Amino acid sequence: MSEDQQQDATFPEPTGPHGGHHALDVARAHGAEAMFTLSGAHIFPMYDAAVKSDQPMPIIDVRHEPSAVFAAEAIGKLTRTPGLAVLTAGPGVTNGVSPVAQAYFSGSPLVVVGGRAAASTWGTGTLQELDHPPIFETITKSATTARSLADIAPVVDEAFTLAGSSHRGPTFVDIPMDEFFNSGPVEHVSSGPSKYRLEPDPDAVATIVRLLAQARRPVVILGSDVWSDHAEEAALRFVQETGIPAIANGMGRGIVPGGHPNLVTKARSRALGTADLVVVVGTPLDFRLGFGRFGGKEGGNPAVTVHVADSPGQVSTHASLGGSVAGDLSLVFDALLQGLQSGTSRPDWAPWLGELQDVVASAVERDSALLTAEADPIHPARIYGELLPRLADDAVVIGDGGDFVSFAGKFVEPQRPGGWLDPGPYGCLGAGLGAAMAARIARPSSQVVLLMGDGAAGMSLIDVDTLVRHHLPVVIVVGNNSAWGLEKPPMQMLYGYDVAADLAPNTRYDQVVEALGGGGEFVTDPREIGPALDRAFASGVPYLVNVATDVNALYPRNTMGV
Repeated sequence: MSEDQQQDATFPEPTGPHGGHHALDVARAHGAEAMFTLSGAHIFPMYDAAVKSDQPMPIIDVRHEPSAVFAAEAIGKLTRTPGLAVLTAGPGVTNGVSPVAQAYFSGSPLVVVGGRAAASTWGTGTLQELDHPPIFETITKSATTARSLADIAPVVDEAFTLAGSSHRGPTFVDIPMDEFFNSGPVEHVSSGPSKYRLEPDPDAVATIVRLLAQARRPVVILGSDVWSDHAEEAALRFVQETGIPAIANGMGRGIVPGGHPNLVTKARSRALGTADLVVVVGTPLDFRLGFGRFGGKEGGNPAVTVHVADSPGQVSTHASLGGSVAGDLSLVFDALLQGLQSGTSRPDWAPWLGELQDVVASAVERDSALLTAEADPIHPARIYGELLPRLADDAVVIGDGGDFVSFAGKFVEPQRPGGWLDPGPYGCLGAGLGAAMAARIARPSSQVVLLMGDGAAGMSLIDVDTLVRHHLPVVIVVGNNSAWGLEKPPMQMLYGYDVAADLAPNTRYDQVVEALGGGGEFVTDPREIGPALDRAFASGVPYLVNVATDVNALYPRNTMGV
């Protein structure tokens, strides 16, 4: 048999587009514009489809699979369209488990397509033969296998539809290698993103309107799902026209712009401790919000809690609620506003808002001393004192760390929605480099600033190589206190000592970035932070400003988490 005959026997003449085209065409119909991946033969058809498509899709190949999934998740957060990660079989897929879990707890629209050992030889012990979907069932909206070529388009279509529908979240599909390489006509036509909007129950809305009308000290908390559900305009309208004090949570940051008179996040403790009604919208009543228990401070009574969610399954079942409603969040906000405006008397919350504004003003004054601190070693707050004046209104700020990023949550108040990324309630470290890739792609003209603790830097800094190869300039700031700052104090409190909580002193993460083709510098003088940031923003390359900070300058906490 000739060489040509051998090739023909191994690779029969295609009878239509192969499985990669089937999957990619569906992804594009749902708005996917980039693929994040790490190379593996099980998923070559996806690459071939991306390259040979009439509109080639960018392939962003990373150095470790978690970064690919973290990047796709961040695309979902920023664009509110499911991001696409493509992982090779076995360890490639299992390396994506923690990022998928982060997406699940954050409600991020994400589709992960995995390779899978061939169906025709399943059970014989072929390379990386593993049944992936059972691993993902508890941390996805769906986890399934496209068993045949004909299944690929409809199964991937369903995965994108589920991921992008309320309540949003990750989905997983794996495709056997032989079916992925197989070819044939596509008989499925994708309908694209769902346009369905869940109408809120009018009686449930009326109950909340009545509670608001009766309240003297209400607060509204705006969570990530307000942004994800495209409800940012309705939310801001509700806040401004009612005069209610507002607190931002997660990607709810920026919906009420920093410095707005109704934004009282800096008075969070007073507001939530002395409120008589707290309306939580678009975020779970988890540990970040005292599990839904508010008020009761300064001799007051416990507050009534109202929970508003984008879908019925997200309404709290553990908290004692005075009211709740599920539905399209824009419709909810507008219905609440209409209900208040059509009432016989509109509540006057100006005295309560003024009280909280005084607390905000005092906090700003106290913070100014930290933001300008000349301490040696450097107080981490001084980094934010230099960064904040340099941030544009449309900057994307990414937090990846523990104690250092807690300061970011305290000081950074975005001017626009969709400009803040953090790991969410699951608390993954190492998510930042992937998120930075996504932010630079999704917001090509904006500043992208990645704030990392030195612990987080150790988990993913190799993917600066990805930023360099794909020409994705990002400013990276590392708060380097040479310790695991969230763990060191609790262990000392419990045992009187700590272990496994220290890192090598003054590690030169900046030199790592330089070795990978970016820029960087090490800062030990607080007066040099600002000039270093200016050089970073002007560099046009991935640039890391490595700031040695005081390990004893801890973020003030009411609890150590133990």
